[in-house]
Amino acid sequence: MMKLTILAALTGSAAAFAPSGSIGVSSTGLYMSDDTTATVEEPAVAATAPIVEETPLIPAAVAINGWTADASLPCYGLPGAVSPLGFFDPLGFSKNTDLNTVKRLREAEIMHGRVAMMAAVGYLIGESTPTITYGMDVHHTIANNQIPEVPGTVLFPFFLAINIAEALRASTGWVEPGLGPLFSLREKYYPGDIGFDPLGLKPKDAKDFANMQTKELSNGRLAMLAAAGMCAQEQVNGQGILENLGF
Repeated sequence: MMKLTILAALTGSAAAFAPSGSIGVSSTGLYMSDDTTATVEEPAVAATAPIVEETPLIPAAVAINGWTADASLPCYGLPGAVSPLGFFDPLGFSKNTDLNTVKRLREAEIMHGRVAMMAAVGYLIGESTPTITYGMDVHHTIANNQIPEVPGTVLFPFFLAINIAEALRASTGWVEPGLGPLFSLREKYYPGDIGFDPLGLKPKDAKDFANMQTKELSNGRLAMLAAAGMCAQEQVNGQGILENLGF
């Protein structure tokens, strides 16, 4: 009896270490199932298309009053280069500058030229014509000393009108603060063209417009020199312009 018991125990122990047929089949089935699932879920490899780098779009140049900015020309091709000097920029203010800076410099030049033209005429009229204040005596106070003699009730509306005109000019040609870089002009704004032309003198032809713009710039440049000279001359001898010339 003892022998039979020992023999049964040894047989059970040996069976525990023997490979099971059902386990082997199940394991093989499980492996095949995993392999099939992996094959189904693997996405198909599509043909790789060639990568094309996108070229950034460069905005086309905008023609304003017949002028199109050309970086190969001095001041991007703006009018104003006249003989005998041609393009004259000895200090190089416009050298290696961007388009906005060149337009801003031209805006300053033409606006100062317009003010100087009015100032040059104002020197002559203010000093050498009969006025309500000074009567018929045309050799009265020189222009440099006239502003302190003007009453404040007249100066206030005068300077108010100047402020309003400057605000309108800024709103017409300049980008509002916060909507773009500071001190930048609008893309479609031509320097000096604020839309004020009550007599309809602005030419429609591009060549005629450039010619008129060149004439205005030339007269403005001369007027800036003239107004500065008048101011300096009166400070030297205290005499009016025409009075100094013997009239």
